[in-house]
Amino acid sequence: MPPRRWPRALTAVCLSVSAALALASPTEVYRKPPDNTNLPTLGEPAREDLSPIVERKLGEEIMNDIRRDRDFLDDDPLLEYLNNLGTTLVAAAPGARGEANFDFSFFAVRDPMINAFALPGGFIAVHSALLIAAQNESELASVMSHEIGHVQQRHIARMLGKQREDMLLPLAALILAALAAKSSPDAAMGIALGGQGLAIQRQLNFSRDAEREADRVGFQIMNAAGFDTSGMVAFFKRLQTATRNYSEMPAWLSSHPLTAERIVDIQSRVREAPHQRPHADSLDFYLVRSRARVLQDETVKARDDARAAFLAQMEQPSRQQQVAAQYGLAFLALRGGDLAGAQSWLDKARAALKPRPGVFSAERDSNDGAAMLAGLQIEIKLAPGQPDAVVQQAVRDAAQAHQQFPLSRAIARQYADAMVAAGKLDDAARFLRDQISQYRAEPKLYDQLAKTYAKQGKIALQHMALAESYALSGALPAAVDQLDIARKAGDVSFYDQAVIDAREREIKARQKDEKEEKKDRP
Repeated sequence: MPPRRWPRALTAVCLSVSAALALASPTEVYRKPPDNTNLPTLGEPAREDLSPIVERKLGEEIMNDIRRDRDFLDDDPLLEYLNNLGTTLVAAAPGARGEANFDFSFFAVRDPMINAFALPGGFIAVHSALLIAAQNESELASVMSHEIGHVQQRHIARMLGKQREDMLLPLAALILAALAAKSSPDAAMGIALGGQGLAIQRQLNFSRDAEREADRVGFQIMNAAGFDTSGMVAFFKRLQTATRNYSEMPAWLSSHPLTAERIVDIQSRVREAPHQRPHADSLDFYLVRSRARVLQDETVKARDDARAAFLAQMEQPSRQQQVAAQYGLAFLALRGGDLAGAQSWLDKARAALKPRPGVFSAERDSNDGAAMLAGLQIEIKLAPGQPDAVVQQAVRDAAQAHQQFPLSRAIARQYADAMVAAGKLDDAARFLRDQISQYRAEPKLYDQLAKTYAKQGKIALQHMALAESYALSGALPAAVDQLDIARKAGDVSFYDQAVIDAREREIKARQKDEKEEKKDRP
Protein backbone atom coordinates (compact mmCIF):
# COMPACT_ATOMS: atom_id res chain seq x y z
CA MET A 1 0.00 0.00 0.00
CA PRO A 2 1.56 3.33 -0.97
CA PRO A 3 2.18 5.65 1.99
CA ARG A 4 0.11 8.73 2.64
CA ARG A 5 1.82 12.09 3.08
CA TRP A 6 1.36 14.53 5.92
CA PRO A 7 0.32 17.75 4.17
CA ARG A 8 -0.57 19.88 7.18
CA ALA A 9 2.33 18.57 9.19
CA LEU A 10 4.73 19.42 6.43
CA THR A 11 3.33 22.87 5.95
CA ALA A 12 4.21 23.45 9.59
CA VAL A 13 7.76 22.49 8.64
CA CYS A 14 8.93 19.06 9.77
CA LEU A 15 12.61 18.71 10.51
CA SER A 16 13.63 15.36 9.05
CA VAL A 17 16.57 13.12 8.37
CA SER A 18 16.05 12.91 4.63
CA ALA A 19 12.95 14.90 3.69
CA ALA A 20 12.75 18.59 2.87
CA LEU A 21 13.14 21.23 5.58
CA ALA A 22 13.23 24.98 5.28
CA LEU A 23 14.57 27.32 7.96
CA ALA A 24 14.59 31.07 7.82
CA SER A 25 17.39 33.61 8.00
CA PRO A 26 20.87 32.24 7.31
CA THR A 27 22.40 34.79 9.67
CA GLU A 28 22.41 32.48 12.70
CA VAL A 29 25.94 31.27 13.42
CA TYR A 30 26.72 27.96 15.07
CA ARG A 31 28.83 28.13 18.22
CA LYS A 32 30.62 24.92 19.15
CA PRO A 33 29.15 23.42 22.32
CA PRO A 34 31.36 22.50 25.25
CA ASP A 35 32.26 18.83 25.54
CA ASN A 36 29.90 18.03 28.38
CA THR A 37 26.26 17.21 28.83
CA ASN A 38 25.12 20.77 29.59
CA LEU A 39 23.59 21.25 26.19
CA PRO A 40 23.99 24.71 24.65
CA THR A 41 21.43 27.15 23.37
CA LEU A 42 22.57 28.16 19.91
CA GLY A 43 21.33 31.40 18.43
CA GLU A 44 18.34 33.45 19.51
CA PRO A 45 15.01 31.63 19.28
CA ALA A 46 12.93 34.72 18.43
CA ARG A 47 10.84 34.39 21.56
CA GLU A 48 8.82 37.49 20.79
CA ASP A 49 7.28 35.89 17.69
CA LEU A 50 6.72 32.25 18.65
CA SER A 51 6.49 31.43 22.34
CA PRO A 52 6.98 27.89 23.65
CA ILE A 53 3.26 27.75 24.47
CA VAL A 54 2.26 28.64 20.92
CA GLU A 55 4.88 26.26 19.53
CA ARG A 56 3.48 23.40 21.61
CA LYS A 57 -0.10 24.16 20.58
CA LEU A 58 0.94 24.22 16.95
CA GLY A 59 2.54 20.81 17.39
CA GLU A 60 -0.58 19.46 19.06
CA GLU A 61 -2.76 20.66 16.18
CA ILE A 62 -0.50 18.90 13.68
CA MET A 63 -0.51 15.74 15.79
CA ASN A 64 -4.31 15.72 15.88
CA ASP A 65 -4.26 15.55 12.07
CA ILE A 66 -1.54 12.89 11.98
CA ARG A 67 -3.31 10.63 14.47
CA ARG A 68 -6.33 10.54 12.19
CA ASP A 69 -4.25 9.50 9.20
CA ARG A 70 -4.33 5.83 8.20
CA ASP A 71 -0.51 5.67 8.17
CA PHE A 72 -0.15 6.73 11.79
CA LEU A 73 1.03 3.52 13.48
CA ASP A 74 -1.31 3.37 16.43
CA ASP A 75 0.38 0.28 17.85
CA ASP A 76 0.69 0.33 21.64
CA PRO A 77 3.84 -1.83 22.04
CA LEU A 78 5.66 0.11 19.32
CA LEU A 79 4.65 3.50 20.74
CA GLU A 80 5.58 2.41 24.25
CA TYR A 81 9.04 1.31 23.16
CA LEU A 82 9.75 4.55 21.28
CA ASN A 83 8.61 6.68 24.20
CA ASN A 84 10.63 4.65 26.71
CA LEU A 85 13.75 4.98 24.55
CA GLY A 86 13.10 8.67 23.92
CA THR A 87 12.54 9.36 27.61
CA THR A 88 15.83 7.62 28.43
CA LEU A 89 17.67 9.87 25.98
CA VAL A 90 16.03 13.07 27.19
CA ALA A 91 16.54 12.24 30.88
CA ALA A 92 20.22 11.42 30.44
CA ALA A 93 21.33 14.88 29.30
CA PRO A 94 20.67 17.98 31.42
CA GLY A 95 19.15 20.64 29.23
CA ALA A 96 17.86 18.25 26.57
CA ARG A 97 14.37 19.64 27.03
CA GLY A 98 15.69 23.08 26.11
CA GLU A 99 14.68 26.43 27.50
CA ALA A 100 11.04 25.64 26.70
CA ASN A 101 11.16 22.48 28.88
CA PHE A 102 9.01 20.54 26.43
CA ASP A 103 7.43 17.20 27.24
CA PHE A 104 8.59 15.00 24.37
CA SER A 105 6.30 12.55 22.60
CA PHE A 106 7.56 9.94 20.14
CA PHE A 107 5.49 8.13 17.54
CA ALA A 108 5.78 6.10 14.33
CA VAL A 109 4.36 6.44 10.83
CA ARG A 110 4.06 3.83 8.11
CA ASP A 111 6.43 4.84 5.32
CA PRO A 112 9.01 2.99 3.15
CA MET A 113 11.41 5.97 3.21
CA ILE A 114 14.20 5.84 5.81
CA ASN A 115 13.31 8.98 7.70
CA ALA A 116 12.44 10.72 10.94
CA PHE A 117 11.18 14.21 11.68
CA ALA A 118 10.47 16.63 14.49
CA LEU A 119 7.36 18.77 14.82
CA PRO A 120 6.94 21.99 16.81
CA GLY A 121 6.71 21.49 20.55
CA GLY A 122 8.57 18.21 21.07
CA PHE A 123 6.72 15.69 18.87
CA ILE A 124 9.15 13.35 17.09
CA ALA A 125 8.25 10.77 14.44
CA VAL A 126 10.14 7.71 13.25
CA HIS A 127 9.29 6.06 9.95
CA SER A 128 8.69 2.32 9.97
CA ALA A 129 11.44 1.87 7.37
CA LEU A 130 13.95 3.54 9.67
CA LEU A 131 13.09 1.13 12.49
CA ILE A 132 13.73 -1.78 10.15
CA ALA A 133 16.93 -0.29 8.71
CA ALA A 134 18.57 0.38 12.09
CA GLN A 135 20.90 -2.54 12.79
CA ASN A 136 21.20 -1.91 16.52
CA GLU A 137 19.68 0.24 19.24
CA SER A 138 22.49 2.80 19.14
CA GLU A 139 21.76 3.55 15.49
CA LEU A 140 18.11 4.21 16.28
CA ALA A 141 19.11 6.27 19.33
CA SER A 142 21.41 8.39 17.14
CA VAL A 143 18.55 9.45 14.87
CA MET A 144 16.18 10.12 17.76
CA SER A 145 18.87 12.13 19.56
CA HIS A 146 19.45 14.14 16.40
CA GLU A 147 15.74 15.02 16.24
CA ILE A 148 15.72 15.84 19.96
CA GLY A 149 18.56 18.23 19.13
CA HIS A 150 16.34 20.03 16.63
CA VAL A 151 13.67 20.51 19.29
CA GLN A 152 16.18 21.46 22.00
CA GLN A 153 17.63 24.15 19.75
CA ARG A 154 14.11 25.30 18.79
CA HIS A 155 15.00 25.28 15.11
CA ILE A 156 11.34 25.28 14.11
CA ALA A 157 10.54 28.19 16.41
CA ARG A 158 13.51 30.12 15.06
CA MET A 159 12.22 29.60 11.53
CA LEU A 160 8.53 30.26 12.14
CA GLY A 161 9.26 33.22 14.40
CA LYS A 162 11.10 34.99 11.58
CA GLN A 163 9.01 33.95 8.61
CA ARG A 164 6.80 36.57 7.08
CA GLU A 165 3.83 35.99 4.82
CA ASP A 166 5.84 36.82 1.71
CA MET A 167 8.21 33.95 2.55
CA LEU A 168 5.52 31.33 3.00
CA LEU A 169 4.98 30.85 -0.73
CA PRO A 170 8.51 29.61 -1.52
CA LEU A 171 8.49 27.58 1.68
CA ALA A 172 5.28 25.85 0.65
CA ALA A 173 6.67 25.33 -2.84
CA LEU A 174 9.72 23.54 -1.46
CA ILE A 175 7.58 21.20 0.62
CA LEU A 176 5.24 20.45 -2.29
CA ALA A 177 8.28 19.76 -4.46
CA ALA A 178 9.60 17.26 -1.95
CA LEU A 179 6.25 15.49 -1.95
CA ALA A 180 5.98 15.46 -5.73
CA ALA A 181 9.55 14.27 -6.26
CA LYS A 182 8.79 10.71 -5.25
CA SER A 183 6.28 10.18 -8.02
CA SER A 184 7.33 12.77 -10.60
CA PRO A 185 10.76 14.45 -10.69
CA ASP A 186 9.59 16.75 -13.47
CA ALA A 187 6.64 17.94 -11.39
CA ALA A 188 8.96 18.54 -8.45
CA MET A 189 11.26 20.70 -10.55
CA GLY A 190 8.36 22.73 -11.91
CA ILE A 191 6.90 23.38 -8.48
CA ALA A 192 10.24 24.38 -7.04
CA LEU A 193 11.04 26.74 -9.92
CA GLY A 194 7.66 28.35 -9.43
CA GLY A 195 8.45 29.02 -5.80
CA GLN A 196 11.36 31.43 -6.06
CA GLY A 197 14.38 29.17 -6.11
CA LEU A 198 16.81 31.71 -4.67
CA ALA A 199 14.81 32.08 -1.46
CA ILE A 200 14.58 28.29 -1.17
CA GLN A 201 18.34 27.93 -1.55
CA ARG A 202 18.97 30.50 1.18
CA GLN A 203 16.66 28.60 3.52
CA LEU A 204 18.36 25.31 2.73
CA ASN A 205 21.74 26.88 3.41
CA PHE A 206 20.60 27.75 6.89
CA SER A 207 19.10 24.30 7.39
CA ARG A 208 22.52 22.75 6.84
CA ASP A 209 23.79 24.72 9.84
CA ALA A 210 20.81 23.41 11.80
CA GLU A 211 21.74 19.86 10.83
CA ARG A 212 25.25 20.28 12.15
CA GLU A 213 23.85 21.69 15.38
CA ALA A 214 21.47 18.75 15.73
CA ASP A 215 24.30 16.29 15.01
CA ARG A 216 26.47 17.66 17.78
CA VAL A 217 23.71 18.05 20.33
CA GLY A 218 22.41 14.59 19.46
CA PHE A 219 25.90 13.16 19.89
CA GLN A 220 26.07 14.57 23.41
CA ILE A 221 22.64 13.20 24.27
CA MET A 222 23.28 9.63 23.14
CA ASN A 223 26.74 9.65 24.72
CA ALA A 224 25.26 10.73 28.06
CA ALA A 225 22.63 7.98 27.79
CA GLY A 226 25.30 5.30 27.36
CA PHE A 227 24.72 4.42 23.72
CA ASP A 228 27.50 3.62 21.27
CA THR A 229 28.20 6.94 19.56
CA SER A 230 29.78 5.21 16.56
CA GLY A 231 26.21 4.16 15.75
CA MET A 232 25.56 7.69 14.53
CA VAL A 233 28.34 7.42 11.95
CA ALA A 234 27.28 3.91 10.88
CA PHE A 235 23.67 4.88 10.38
CA PHE A 236 24.45 8.12 8.57
CA LYS A 237 26.64 6.21 6.13
CA ARG A 238 23.82 3.73 5.52
CA LEU A 239 21.39 6.62 5.08
CA GLN A 240 23.75 8.26 2.61
CA THR A 241 23.80 5.07 0.55
CA ALA A 242 20.01 4.71 0.75
CA THR A 243 19.50 8.33 -0.30
CA ARG A 244 21.55 7.75 -3.45
CA ASN A 245 19.18 4.92 -4.34
CA TYR A 246 16.26 7.38 -4.47
CA SER A 247 17.55 8.88 -7.69
CA GLU A 248 14.27 10.63 -8.42
CA MET A 249 14.75 12.98 -5.44
CA PRO A 250 16.84 15.98 -6.63
CA ALA A 251 19.90 16.32 -4.42
CA TRP A 252 19.32 20.01 -3.84
CA LEU A 253 15.94 19.27 -2.24
CA SER A 254 17.56 17.44 0.66
CA SER A 255 17.89 19.52 3.78
CA HIS A 256 19.82 16.85 5.66
CA PRO A 257 22.96 16.78 3.50
CA LEU A 258 25.00 13.76 4.51
CA THR A 259 28.30 15.21 3.40
CA ALA A 260 31.68 13.62 4.02
CA GLU A 261 32.55 16.66 6.15
CA ARG A 262 29.55 16.08 8.38
CA ILE A 263 30.36 12.41 8.87
CA VAL A 264 34.03 13.17 9.53
CA ASP A 265 33.00 15.70 12.18
CA ILE A 266 31.06 13.04 14.07
CA GLN A 267 33.90 10.53 13.65
CA SER A 268 36.31 12.96 15.28
CA ARG A 269 33.93 13.39 18.20
CA VAL A 270 33.69 9.62 18.60
CA ARG A 271 37.49 9.42 18.86
CA GLU A 272 37.65 12.27 21.37
CA ALA A 273 34.84 11.00 23.60
CA PRO A 274 35.77 9.05 26.77
CA HIS A 275 35.72 5.30 26.22
CA GLN A 276 32.51 3.63 27.34
CA ARG A 277 31.44 0.05 27.74
CA PRO A 278 29.65 -1.34 24.66
CA HIS A 279 25.92 -0.81 24.75
CA ALA A 280 23.88 -4.01 25.11
CA ASP A 281 20.86 -3.90 22.83
CA SER A 282 17.51 -4.63 24.42
CA LEU A 283 15.39 -7.49 23.14
CA ASP A 284 12.55 -4.99 22.93
CA PHE A 285 14.43 -3.23 20.12
CA TYR A 286 14.48 -6.37 17.98
CA LEU A 287 10.86 -7.23 18.81
CA VAL A 288 9.74 -3.73 17.81
CA ARG A 289 11.63 -4.04 14.52
CA SER A 290 9.68 -7.25 13.86
CA ARG A 291 6.35 -5.52 14.56
CA ALA A 292 7.35 -2.62 12.30
CA ARG A 293 8.23 -5.00 9.47
CA VAL A 294 4.79 -6.60 9.66
CA LEU A 295 2.88 -3.33 10.03
CA GLN A 296 4.74 -1.39 7.36
CA ASP A 297 2.99 -3.12 4.47
CA GLU A 298 0.31 -5.80 4.80
CA THR A 299 -0.13 -6.68 1.14
CA VAL A 300 0.24 -10.35 0.18
CA LYS A 301 3.66 -9.79 -1.37
CA ALA A 302 4.86 -7.80 1.66
CA ARG A 303 3.70 -10.57 3.99
CA ASP A 304 5.62 -13.12 1.94
CA ASP A 305 8.71 -10.90 2.00
CA ALA A 306 8.42 -10.44 5.75
CA ARG A 307 8.07 -14.19 6.28
CA ALA A 308 11.18 -14.82 4.19
CA ALA A 309 13.09 -12.16 6.11
CA PHE A 310 12.12 -13.67 9.47
CA LEU A 311 13.08 -17.18 8.37
CA ALA A 312 16.47 -15.91 7.21
CA GLN A 313 16.89 -14.03 10.49
CA MET A 314 16.40 -17.25 12.43
CA GLU A 315 19.66 -18.52 10.94
CA GLN A 316 21.65 -15.79 12.69
CA PRO A 317 23.70 -16.81 15.75
CA SER A 318 22.26 -14.08 18.00
CA ARG A 319 19.58 -15.41 20.31
CA GLN A 320 17.91 -12.00 20.32
CA GLN A 321 17.65 -12.09 16.54
CA GLN A 322 16.22 -15.62 16.62
CA VAL A 323 13.60 -14.74 19.25
CA ALA A 324 12.66 -11.58 17.37
CA ALA A 325 12.22 -13.59 14.16
CA GLN A 326 9.93 -16.09 15.91
CA TYR A 327 8.02 -13.21 17.48
CA GLY A 328 7.68 -11.64 14.04
CA LEU A 329 6.36 -14.89 12.56
CA ALA A 330 3.86 -15.15 15.43
CA PHE A 331 2.68 -11.57 14.89
CA LEU A 332 2.49 -12.15 11.14
CA ALA A 333 0.37 -15.26 11.66
CA LEU A 334 -1.91 -13.39 14.06
CA ARG A 335 -2.47 -10.57 11.56
CA GLY A 336 -3.32 -13.21 8.96
CA GLY A 337 -5.89 -14.93 11.22
CA ASP A 338 -3.77 -18.06 11.82
CA LEU A 339 -4.20 -18.25 15.60
CA ALA A 340 -2.70 -21.73 15.96
CA GLY A 341 0.37 -20.71 13.99
CA ALA A 342 0.70 -17.51 16.03
CA GLN A 343 0.60 -19.47 19.28
CA SER A 344 3.11 -22.02 18.00
CA TRP A 345 5.68 -19.40 16.99
CA LEU A 346 5.21 -17.47 20.23
CA ASP A 347 5.78 -20.65 22.25
CA LYS A 348 9.03 -21.19 20.33
CA ALA A 349 10.14 -17.63 21.05
CA ARG A 350 9.52 -18.05 24.76
CA ALA A 351 11.28 -21.41 24.82
CA ALA A 352 14.32 -19.88 23.08
CA LEU A 353 14.62 -17.33 25.90
CA LYS A 354 14.93 -19.93 28.64
CA PRO A 355 18.46 -20.11 30.09
CA ARG A 356 20.58 -22.80 28.47
CA PRO A 357 22.75 -24.81 30.90
CA GLY A 358 26.44 -24.10 30.55
CA VAL A 359 25.93 -21.32 27.99
CA PHE A 360 27.03 -17.83 29.00
CA SER A 361 25.25 -14.95 27.29
CA ALA A 362 26.35 -11.32 27.32
CA GLU A 363 22.84 -10.32 26.26
CA ARG A 364 20.40 -8.83 28.73
CA ASP A 365 18.55 -10.80 31.40
CA SER A 366 15.60 -13.02 30.59
CA ASN A 367 13.08 -10.40 31.78
CA ASP A 368 14.03 -8.20 28.84
CA GLY A 369 11.24 -8.29 26.26
CA ALA A 370 8.89 -10.05 28.68
CA ALA A 371 6.22 -7.35 28.52
CA MET A 372 6.03 -7.48 24.72
CA LEU A 373 5.92 -11.28 24.70
CA ALA A 374 3.17 -11.24 27.33
CA GLY A 375 1.31 -8.62 25.32
CA LEU A 376 1.38 -10.72 22.17
CA GLN A 377 0.08 -13.72 24.13
CA ILE A 378 -2.88 -11.60 25.27
CA GLU A 379 -3.43 -10.34 21.70
CA ILE A 380 -3.67 -13.92 20.47
CA LYS A 381 -6.13 -14.94 23.18
CA LEU A 382 -8.33 -11.91 22.52
CA ALA A 383 -8.37 -12.41 18.75
CA PRO A 384 -11.78 -12.93 17.07
CA GLY A 385 -12.81 -16.56 16.99
CA GLN A 386 -11.29 -17.61 20.29
CA PRO A 387 -13.60 -19.67 22.57
CA ASP A 388 -14.86 -18.16 25.80
CA ALA A 389 -12.48 -20.24 27.93
CA VAL A 390 -9.48 -18.75 26.12
CA VAL A 391 -10.86 -15.22 26.55
CA GLN A 392 -11.30 -15.85 30.28
CA GLN A 393 -7.69 -17.02 30.42
CA ALA A 394 -6.68 -13.79 28.66
CA VAL A 395 -8.15 -11.85 31.60
CA ARG A 396 -6.00 -13.82 34.04
CA ASP A 397 -2.93 -13.41 31.86
CA ALA A 398 -3.52 -9.67 31.52
CA ALA A 399 -4.06 -9.26 35.26
CA GLN A 400 -0.77 -11.03 35.94
CA ALA A 401 1.04 -8.98 33.29
CA HIS A 402 -0.37 -5.73 34.69
CA GLN A 403 0.84 -6.68 38.14
CA GLN A 404 4.30 -7.52 36.75
CA PHE A 405 4.49 -4.39 34.54
CA PRO A 406 2.35 -1.75 36.32
CA LEU A 407 3.86 1.11 34.30
CA SER A 408 3.15 -0.43 30.92
CA ARG A 409 0.38 1.53 29.26
CA ALA A 410 0.04 -1.12 26.54
CA ILE A 411 -0.55 -3.90 29.10
CA ALA A 412 -2.99 -1.75 31.09
CA ARG A 413 -5.16 -1.13 28.05
CA GLN A 414 -5.02 -4.82 27.13
CA TYR A 415 -6.22 -5.68 30.63
CA ALA A 416 -9.23 -3.41 30.16
CA ASP A 417 -9.95 -4.90 26.73
CA ALA A 418 -9.74 -8.41 28.19
CA MET A 419 -12.25 -7.62 30.93
CA VAL A 420 -14.67 -6.13 28.40
CA ALA A 421 -14.30 -9.12 26.06
CA ALA A 422 -14.96 -11.49 28.97
CA GLY A 423 -18.09 -9.61 30.02
CA LYS A 424 -16.58 -8.26 33.25
CA LEU A 425 -18.02 -4.83 32.53
CA ASP A 426 -18.26 -3.46 36.08
CA ASP A 427 -14.64 -4.45 36.75
CA ALA A 428 -13.54 -2.90 33.47
CA ALA A 429 -15.36 0.37 34.18
CA ARG A 430 -13.83 0.66 37.65
CA PHE A 431 -10.36 -0.11 36.31
CA LEU A 432 -10.68 2.42 33.48
CA ARG A 433 -11.96 5.18 35.78
CA ASP A 434 -8.97 4.54 38.03
CA GLN A 435 -6.62 4.67 35.04
CA ILE A 436 -8.17 7.93 33.85
CA SER A 437 -7.59 9.48 37.26
CA GLN A 438 -3.89 8.76 36.77
CA TYR A 439 -3.53 9.33 33.02
CA ARG A 440 -6.04 12.03 32.12
CA ALA A 441 -4.45 12.86 28.76
CA GLU A 442 -5.00 9.44 27.11
CA PRO A 443 -7.92 9.52 24.65
CA LYS A 444 -7.76 5.73 24.31
CA LEU A 445 -8.84 5.28 27.93
CA TYR A 446 -11.97 7.34 27.33
CA ASP A 447 -12.67 5.35 24.15
CA GLN A 448 -12.41 2.11 26.11
CA LEU A 449 -14.62 3.50 28.86
CA ALA A 450 -17.20 4.61 26.28
CA LYS A 451 -17.20 1.10 24.80
CA THR A 452 -17.70 -0.37 28.27
CA TYR A 453 -20.59 1.98 29.06
CA ALA A 454 -22.20 1.14 25.71
CA LYS A 455 -22.17 -2.56 26.56
CA GLN A 456 -23.69 -1.70 29.96
CA GLY A 457 -26.43 0.32 28.28
CA LYS A 458 -25.30 3.56 29.97
CA ILE A 459 -25.89 5.84 26.99
CA ALA A 460 -25.37 9.23 28.66
CA LEU A 461 -22.07 8.15 30.22
CA GLN A 462 -20.98 6.59 26.93
CA HIS A 463 -21.31 9.87 25.04
CA MET A 464 -19.80 11.90 27.89
CA ALA A 465 -16.73 9.66 27.70
CA LEU A 466 -16.59 10.04 23.92
CA ALA A 467 -16.77 13.81 24.34
CA GLU A 468 -13.66 13.72 26.53
CA SER A 469 -11.86 11.58 23.96
CA TYR A 470 -12.72 14.02 21.15
CA ALA A 471 -11.69 17.00 23.27
CA LEU A 472 -8.31 15.47 24.01
CA SER A 473 -7.86 14.76 20.29
CA GLY A 474 -8.59 18.38 19.39
CA ALA A 475 -11.96 17.64 17.74
CA LEU A 476 -13.85 20.23 19.79
CA PRO A 477 -17.00 20.50 17.61
CA ALA A 478 -17.38 16.71 17.77
CA ALA A 479 -16.94 16.86 21.55
CA VAL A 480 -19.77 19.40 21.81
CA ASP A 481 -21.96 17.17 19.63
CA GLN A 482 -21.33 14.20 21.92
CA LEU A 483 -22.28 16.25 24.97
CA ASP A 484 -25.51 17.25 23.24
CA ILE A 485 -26.31 13.58 22.55
CA ALA A 486 -25.56 12.74 26.18
CA ARG A 487 -27.85 15.55 27.37
CA LYS A 488 -30.76 14.05 25.38
CA ALA A 489 -30.15 10.45 26.48
CA GLY A 490 -33.01 8.78 28.33
CA ASP A 491 -30.81 7.72 31.25
CA VAL A 492 -29.14 11.08 31.89
CA SER A 493 -29.24 12.09 35.56
CA PHE A 494 -29.50 15.55 37.12
CA TYR A 495 -25.85 15.28 38.14
CA ASP A 496 -24.88 14.25 34.60
CA GLN A 497 -26.73 17.29 33.22
CA ALA A 498 -24.72 19.59 35.47
CA VAL A 499 -21.44 17.99 34.39
CA ILE A 500 -22.45 18.19 30.72
CA ASP A 501 -23.34 21.89 30.98
CA ALA A 502 -20.06 22.71 32.71
CA ARG A 503 -17.95 20.78 30.20
CA GLU A 504 -19.78 22.35 27.26
CA ARG A 505 -19.00 25.84 28.59
CA GLU A 506 -15.35 24.90 29.04
CA ILE A 507 -14.98 23.39 25.57
CA LYS A 508 -16.74 26.32 23.86
CA ALA A 509 -14.50 28.75 25.74
CA ARG A 510 -11.51 26.76 24.53
CA GLN A 511 -12.80 26.94 20.95
CA LYS A 512 -13.08 30.72 21.24
CA ASP A 513 -9.58 31.05 22.72
CA GLU A 514 -8.06 28.93 19.96
CA LYS A 515 -9.68 31.03 17.26
CA GLU A 516 -8.26 34.17 18.85
CA GLU A 517 -4.80 32.59 19.16
CA LYS A 518 -4.75 31.63 15.49
CA LYS A 519 -5.56 35.21 14.51
CA ASP A 520 -2.60 36.48 16.55
CA ARG A 521 -0.05 34.05 15.13
CA PRO A 522 2.70 35.47 12.91
